[in-house]
Amino acid sequence: QVQLVESGGGLVQAGGSLRLSCAASGRTFNNYFMGWFRQAPGKEREFVAGINRRGGSAHYADSVQGRFTISRDNAKNTVYLQMNSLRPEDTAVYYCAMKNSVATSSRSVGSYDYWGQGTQVTVSS
Repeated sequence: QVQLVESGGGLVQAGGSLRLSCAASGRTFNNYFMGWFRQAPGKEREFVAGINRRGGSAHYADSVQGRFTISRDNAKNTVYLQMNSLRPEDTAVYYCAMKNSVATSSRSVGSYDYWGQGTQVTVSS
């Protein structure tokens, strides 16, 4: 049984930083591409960042490029999202997800096989 558990969310002032973690179990972690998504109230879930199996390649949504950094530690079965220079519009529930196929888009919600339960990030102005 696959389990993804996010942590690290919270309330922060604009300009501040948070580091999210997502611990995975139940699958061989380094067989999976990992992604972070977010969903704000009344909006669709959107791609934030993704990282390949070995951690050597990452890409980001334009809205977070240069402020957020995704990384992974395959020895710890954990993926991270370092979020700096946070803005009120970053407020959302953040989800990590696992994707096995290399043929599907890493930016598409439907491409992912497993999801965490989400962690709330709130940025006050």
